[in-house]
Amino acid sequence: MKRAIGLVLSALLLSACATTAAPPEDRHPDDPWEPFNRSVYAFNSAADRAVLRPVARGYDKVTPQPVKRGVSNFFRNLRSPVIMVNLLLQGRGSDLEDEFQRFLTNTIYGVGGLFDVASAADIDKHESDFGQTLASWGWQDSRFVMLPLLGPSTVRDTWGRAADTLPDPAWEAAFRQGSWGLLGLRIVDLRAGLLPLDAELAAAFDEYTLIRDGWMQRRQFFVTGGEVDVPDYDAWLDDDDWDDW
Repeated sequence: MKRAIGLVLSALLLSACATTAAPPEDRHPDDPWEPFNRSVYAFNSAADRAVLRPVARGYDKVTPQPVKRGVSNFFRNLRSPVIMVNLLLQGRGSDLEDEFQRFLTNTIYGVGGLFDVASAADIDKHESDFGQTLASWGWQDSRFVMLPLLGPSTVRDTWGRAADTLPDPAWEAAFRQGSWGLLGLRIVDLRAGLLPLDAELAAAFDEYTLIRDGWMQRRQFFVTGGEVDVPDYDAWLDDDDWDDW
């Protein structure tokens, strides 16, 4: 434990030295807390390199692919009731019906969700969370914030994440029963799924900017259901200002 803490602190110091925030006038409009967020990202990155990434790599190496797929299926099915509640709150009746059918099918015929029988039966999959619900209720724009250990979020999605953990069995087992095994396996499984992105991060000029911009774009696409404003590149290319070059 002392060695792990020492590795985290050492990596944190190195990361902090290499992490420089942009001047206030050059910051992303949705990231006014960039200096704080970069510091948190440095801590998260240090903890990941010292503890989580090695564990995820070990899990990925020794666990057969069918087992890993079953673990991911199980946790997706475990999250289904939370998804259904949010679909209901958003008034998405058709999607709620699909998700309910998926949950019943995978729970009964998929051995508690270990096998994704619903996808084989062409039952549509839908994702939803309380952050998206808050956006559908009118909280559209929200500041970006990097959460300790939990990673990228916004103020809105932080409240949404807190609400989603209340009925979640993995979090309930951890907080109420003191049993962290289920939650720990979920975290390792999620991190193992992100291992292919490590090389892209290592090659990035600024890891923080890549993570922030990529997450925000993906999150905006999810929250709006794919209805994201795309710049008019044709008009931009036809701009008369190009004649000055």
